[in-house]
Amino acid sequence: MKIHTTNYFNTFIEIADDCPISNGEIPPLKAENRTVANIQFDLVSQNPYKFTSDDVLFQVYADKNDLINSEYEAARIQFFSKGQPCFRASPLTKRYGWGIHYDKDGKMAIYGADSVEYENFKRDNTLKVIKAMKSSK
Repeated sequence: MKIHTTNYFNTFIEIADDCPISNGEIPPLKAENRTVANIQFDLVSQNPYKFTSDDVLFQVYADKNDLINSEYEAARIQFFSKGQPCFRASPLTKRYGWGIHYDKDGKMAIYGADSVEYENFKRDNTLKVIKAMKSSK
């Protein structure tokens, strides 16, 4: 079985051209259920350079589907047996103004579009710099 990945290395994802804001905004909670954006934001902002994109996307899936730890290994293999949208399609990069930096090991951290770090990553010619996907066609 082929295993797909969403991981990037030495890469920076800029916010989408049609992102409605130009600064990093914490995704708001909606009722009592955490959204995909909430879970992604909490995992990455509280653990910079600890997780890969695959780690975060699978954890969102696990949380949303109430998986228990003993189910993780098999569920992760099944989850990545088909392609998954990467963080270029994340609400963090498309709606909430967060750029994502991946280090040489594929570990990620987020930076608000209004931050000095964001501007530095955008101009870093040692990184592959790509844009998040637009929300509209």
